[in-house]
Amino acid sequence: MSLTDYIIDILLILVIFRQVRPRHLTLHAVVLPLVLVAIAGVIYLRPITLRGNDLVLIVLLAILGVALGLVSGLADKVWRDERGRLIYRVGVVSVVAWILGMGFRFGFAYYAYHSGAGAVARFSASHQITGAGIWTTALVAMAFGQVLARLAVLQARRGHGERQLLSTGPLAIGPYARGRAR
Repeated sequence: MSLTDYIIDILLILVIFRQVRPRHLTLHAVVLPLVLVAIAGVIYLRPITLRGNDLVLIVLLAILGVALGLVSGLADKVWRDERGRLIYRVGVVSVVAWILGMGFRFGFAYYAYHSGAGAVARFSASHQITGAGIWTTALVAMAFGQVLARLAVLQARRGHGERQLLSTGPLAIGPYARGRAR
């Protein structure tokens, strides 16, 4: 593993800890995780030829990533502050789900590049997985799934919260106010 591998993996693990403190739930909240997975995609994804069970591995790890991302996003706490702004904060379940996914990827990559290279090669051969490039693609798909699912849940919750505020909240003004005093 290169220094870049370590940096990206550690940043993807640590990004969740930025959200332990309450933060505004805005579209801006998605920028850093999206930038990190985009960088990972540029660095790690290369053209591949699928054979054997390569696609199965990629799909299974992507589904696992999506499931962990959904758990993480649904476990986040979302509320309104005194000014009616949407605020969110990660909780213990969200952090654990995030670390399980991102930590698994990091741990597997470290294992595969070091003491576990032979075991990964034997597993790959016996399960018709055709090489390291497929593992890389599958692990990146897992990270993409986790990040995108979590962000989608948070943005859906943000959208729901904004619609709810516009229709019922004390700050409803303009065309959505429908007769409320301004």
